[in-house]
Amino acid sequence: MDLSLSTRTEGGRSVVVVGGEIDVYTAPKLRDQLVDLVDSGHHHIVVDMRGVEFLDSTGLGVLVGGLKRVGQHDGSLRLVCTQERILKIFRITGLTKVFPIHATVDEAIAAT
Repeated sequence: MDLSLSTRTEGGRSVVVVGGEIDVYTAPKLRDQLVDLVDSGHHHIVVDMRGVEFLDSTGLGVLVGGLKRVGQHDGSLRLVCTQERILKIFRITGLTKVFPIHATVDEAIAAT
């Protein structure tokens, strides 16, 4: 399975819609997208992960790196995730305390 990425602007936020698997092979594609957004002045990002079927530690590292990168610009990185198996990874790793996780893009945008 590959990784699909699309980006749009909504409510003054950059929304990155991610689908497929975020693993050691595909995570660099997501990292590059997040770096490009921050480097071009987009410091408030919502990552819509509702289409993600698999997430490994490399993918988690990319998300944490993105959070640190936007944090250097007083920005925010919020996640949209509704799949229990993906949410479980965030709970087990303690990253639910680090990332704001929302059920919808609208909710994530309203919270930022």
